[in-house]
Amino acid sequence: MKKIIIAGANRLMLFGGEGKLRLPFEGEVDIPSDAETFVFGNYVALSLPNMADLSDGLVWKGLRESWATLQEDDYAAASKASELLNWNASERYCGNDGSPLERCSEISKRCPRCGKEYFPRLNPAVVVLVTRGEEALLVHSRNLKGDVHALVAGFVETGESLEECVAREIREETSLEVGDIRYVGSQAWPFPYQLMMGFTACYRSGEVVFADGELTSGGFFTRDNIPEIPSPPSLSRKIIDLWISGDLPKKNEC
Repeated sequence: MKKIIIAGANRLMLFGGEGKLRLPFEGEVDIPSDAETFVFGNYVALSLPNMADLSDGLVWKGLRESWATLQEDDYAAASKASELLNWNASERYCGNDGSPLERCSEISKRCPRCGKEYFPRLNPAVVVLVTRGEEALLVHSRNLKGDVHALVAGFVETGESLEECVAREIREETSLEVGDIRYVGSQAWPFPYQLMMGFTACYRSGEVVFADGELTSGGFFTRDNIPEIPSPPSLSRKIIDLWISGDLPKKNEC
């Protein structure tokens, strides 16, 4: 029996009481006969953003907050579904001739006039932990809630490598120069369709100056003086936790 992923506006429709929420199974939610669906693995995804009256036992919950409730496989599937549904809503017309696109597969559309095929977009972005001896750079972005401090982050630009992006973003946002840039891991981030790639880097020179206005505060912190940090399951939080525990991959002396 397939599980149903109903998503919209970074929310999921889940079944069960508070603390025991899960994805509904087929038969536990009424799916309109004209609903556009995406089927992959053991899941059926669809969007019902205007559904006001929920069946008994169904509740809306934020996608990110659902991480703490759902099984790992279900959360990964819900994240993929959210990206597919966001792409489906925004990619409606052919960029060549303006014709309405038609579904070609579970992850593509095709223009019936010119034949051009379209796939879900991905926006590659980096997050980087800059270390200076036993300290790490944590910063507060104007987009973060409260006083949360995270890692320097930014989108990859056309024509640059990931390592070049790391160095540029740190320079632009903090005026620091870094070296020994090393890859840590990656994460699909469905808000709405980013591919996050995590790095570490060693401080080389400079003073922290928030040059481009994206960051509002921050600096180098020790492990016993950590400010409020992002909640799981963000890659930024994972890398910070690895640094706090001393489990980051070995690198040259910073």
